[in-house]
Amino acid sequence: MKVRLATIEDMPVLLEIYQRARAFMMQAGNPNQWPEGHPSKDELLEEMQQDRFYVLESEGIIQASFVYYQGIDPCYKIIYDGEWLNDEPYAVLHKVATRGLKRHMGEEILNYAFKHNKNVRIDTHEDNIPMQNLLTRHGFKHVGTIILKNGEPRWAYHWCKDCNFS
Repeated sequence: MKVRLATIEDMPVLLEIYQRARAFMMQAGNPNQWPEGHPSKDELLEEMQQDRFYVLESEGIIQASFVYYQGIDPCYKIIYDGEWLNDEPYAVLHKVATRGLKRHMGEEILNYAFKHNKNVRIDTHEDNIPMQNLLTRHGFKHVGTIILKNGEPRWAYHWCKDCNFS
């Protein structure tokens, strides 16, 4: 497996990945997280320009894409119905999606984040049961609810290498 920054040349595959992800979410009972056209080509280009949009390749074929960065997510400053596990610097994962050609790509993305930071935060829609299951299987804890810039709530998850959950 190889993780690299996404490029403009990857755009046709990236659009295919997110179209597939929207269809999968719809089929899995989560029709509202990513409505048609989200994430948009412009949003993906913006992530590329900030050098935080990645692809996961296997044998030279893009299998998945995701946003990863270390820093503050403005939407994570306020959390409702809970609290983050700590206030230490953290990494953020967003727009995690797979092409559906190879299994366990979600785990590969999480492992990439774990390798690069001891604190990782992510959020997902309350109806995104497959993502919630992936996160809890890999040690993330549901810690509360955050509000996106568009006003929609998302369940907040936090993984901390050094945290003990009793």
